[in-house]
Amino acid sequence: LTQALRLILGGAPAGPAGTGKTESVKDLAKGIGRQCVVFNCSDQLDYKMMGKLFAGVAQCGCWICLDEFNRIDIEVLSVVAQQLLLIRIALLADKERFMFEGREMRLKPTEGVFITMNP
Repeated sequence: LTQALRLILGGAPAGPAGTGKTESVKDLAKGIGRQCVVFNCSDQLDYKMMGKLFAGVAQCGCWICLDEFNRIDIEVLSVVAQQLLLIRIALLADKERFMFEGREMRLKPTEGVFITMNP
């Protein structure tokens, strides 16, 4: 996970339910002094809600762990991928401000996105 962060990527710990995937992300965040928000995903999520979530993460520089990511509908996942790509491109360009979902916002380079999935 730490190597993924150095490459401005996220992480997706894998394993059966109850093996500590989410806790590992939370413990790593705590160990390096980052706030980590755990968000439990469901099939009721839409791209607008995810966009607001990512906008907040990008602006405050915290980490987010999207728990049970596999529950999100495939139509929403395609937009989520584009939203995360916009943030990553801005991070790679070392931008302090960038356009996201039609508005300009600041970007803190400490942000991180992680997902966990159960089989």
